[in-house]
Parts: sequence; structure tokens; C-alpha cells
Amino acid sequence: MFPIILKIGPVTIYSYGLMMAVAVMVCVFLLSRDARSLGISSEKIFDFVFWVVLSGIAGARLFFILLNLDYFVRDPLEIVMLQKGGLAWQGSLIAGTVAALVYIRKQKLPLAPFLDIIAPYVALGQAIGRLGCFLNGCCYGKPLAWGIYFPVHQASLHPTQLYDALGLVLIFFVLKKYQRLNKISGRVFILYLILASLQRFMIEFFRADHQILFFGLSIFQLICLSVLLVALYANACLKSRS
Repeated sequence: MFPIILKIGPVTIYSYGLMMAVAVMVCVFLLSRDARSLGISSEKIFDFVFWVVLSGIAGARLFFILLNLDYFVRDPLEIVMLQKGGLAWQGSLIAGTVAALVYIRKQKLPLAPFLDIIAPYVALGQAIGRLGCFLNGCCYGKPLAWGIYFPVHQASLHPTQLYDALGLVLIFFVLKKYQRLNKISGRVFILYLILASLQRFMIEFFRADHQILFFGLSIFQLICLSVLLVALYANACLKSRS
């Protein structure tokens, strides 16, 4: 793996941070182009992405810290070591969604149509970010004889980061296709929640960095099920109103 892409004197470029930056730049460019259909300026998209990404990273880190509290209590300096990885999608989803809703309401943007435009790029951004996880060696899978060898773990493992990235790319294309077919605002974002939570639920069975809590499931799988139920309920509500 390549946790460090380049080091010049005191400047170190980490693969994890680099891929996150690439994800933001790619998604901002594509989202600002699509947002023109709603009459939303590029400046508002840049501001929106800034606050959502910042909130999402903070929420993802906080959630990861809470789940591994004993480790961070023993070594508090590790809290700010984001270059080593350690972000939880569920925390990012919650904090990022709250920030998005606050920004959308403050700017008086059309809620459901805007969320629908955002949804595919959330999946795409996650997919690019997972490549950073792969290069960093975090979010690793269980041992697998014919898997990919991770030097940091000195073992051949399921490349769950690549499974996740591939699945999210597929979700991106499904959502883009559904955008053209959907007639009810809000359902593209709901479909993202359904597909992303289902995918993460399945990939958790191959990951080795989480503890099993109840019924053979991890805390992340239980949260995915909760997100799925909320999304299905929201979808049923939209159907009843249509």
C-alpha cells in the first residue's frame, strides 16, 4: 500500500487526504454543472460543498472516535491524525445531512430537487474516497488466501475498500439513470440511502476492523438497517402523496 504519495522536505502528501481532495474537486465540478438546471450558481455550490464536507468529516471522525473511545483516551493525539484514516460513513451521513438541510433552508433552495441532484455525487465522492482507504490500508477486510497482500497488516485480505468503491460507482450510475426516469422529487436521494445502506451492510460481513455486537452484526450494520428503514418509510410517504 502507499499511505504516503510524496514527501518533499517538511511537506508530506498522504494518499488518504489526496483522494478526499480529488473526490471534492470532481464532485464540485460535476455538481455545479448539474445545479444550473435549478438556477443555482456555482458560488452557492462551492459554499454548500465546503460546509457539508467539513461537517461530514467532523461527524465521521467523531463517530469513529466514540466507537473506539478506549483507544483515543489512551492516546488523545491520535484524534487529529486524519491522515491515518478513521472516518465512519454513518457519522458523515448524519452530520453532512444536517449541514445540508441547514444550508438549503438558509439559502431557500428547493429541498427535494436539490437533494436529488446531490445524491449521485455523494456516492461518487465516497467511491473515490475509498480508493484512499485502499492506498492507506485502513477499512481492511478479513484474511483471504487469494486476496490482496497488505504490508501494513502483513496478511492477504479481502480488498473491501475496492468492493465498496466498485459498488458505489455502480450506485452512481444507477442514480444518474434514475434521475432521468424519476417523476417524484426526493426519490433519487431516498434511493441513494437504500442502495448505500444495503451495500455497506453486505460489505461489513467481509470486514475485519469492527466488533460484532448482536445477532452476528456490527454496530455499522445495525445503523445501516436503521437508515434503510427510515428511507423505506420516507419512500412510502412520497408514494402516498403522489
